[in-house]
Parts: sequence; C-alpha cells; structure tokens
Amino acid sequence: MNEFEWRRQLRDLRQPLTPRRDLWASLDAALDDVERMDAPEIQQTSSMHSPRHRRRWLVGASLAASMLLVAGIGWHRLQAPTDTQIVRADRAPASWKPADPRLAGAAIELDAARMELQLAIRQAPHSPALQRLLDRTELQQTQLRQLADQAG
Repeated sequence: MNEFEWRRQLRDLRQPLTPRRDLWASLDAALDDVERMDAPEIQQTSSMHSPRHRRRWLVGASLAASMLLVAGIGWHRLQAPTDTQIVRADRAPASWKPADPRLAGAAIELDAARMELQLAIRQAPHSPALQRLLDRTELQQTQLRQLADQAG
C-alpha cells in the first residue's frame, strides 16, 4: 500500500455514514424505563435531599454556630475579670517596704516606676500604652507583696 492509497482511504472517511439500524428508538425506550423506575423515589426524596436544600441547611447551621461563638465570647468577657481589675482591687499604699533586704530593692524600683508612669499619665491621660505599663507595674508590685508574705 502506498501513500496515494492511504490518502484516498482518509478522504473516504470524511464521507457521512448512516448507521445500520436506528439508535434513537432504543435510547428513548431505555430512558423511559429508567424514568418510570426512579420516579417514585425522586418524588419522595427530592425536597429533602436536593443540593439546594442541603446548601440552605449548611448556611443556616454555619450562621447559628457563628452566633453561638460570638455570644460565648461575649459572655466570657463579661464574666471574667481582667488583670487590671484584679490589680486595682489589690492596690496597696506606696510606702510599703518589705522586711527582706533582697526584695526591698525591687520594691523601691517598682515604686519609682509607678510614680513616673503616673506623672506621664497626667500629661497624656488617654494613652492606652501608658495605662498598660502602669497596670503591669502595679501587678508586679502585688506579686512582690505576695512573695514577701510567703517568705515570711
């Protein structure tokens, strides 16, 4: 077989070809049979198991879970006291000096830092950074007092 004969055979393949039998009649019959068999199940479960129904249910469930999470966080923040509330409740007079000489130096340093921060807050009363530093210093003073009480 040479190249000329191959090209002729390829040209013959481009011609339309009619099937030996009609395929549409058997396809229509098969589809009708499947529709009749599945129709009762589809009618009973279509509203419950449709993708649209599942999507709506998932969106609703995720929104409800989000709202519960936000409510839980809000409730927790309202119920739990913050460190600054605890420190302010435990504030002691500034003239405290521990009996232990090892803690006395730390008490003097913390007291001086607290006084400097109070002066800075008077100059910038709405500074959250200064307020956080003051709260942290007062917390450290409270912890130092607790340490002195435990030591003796």
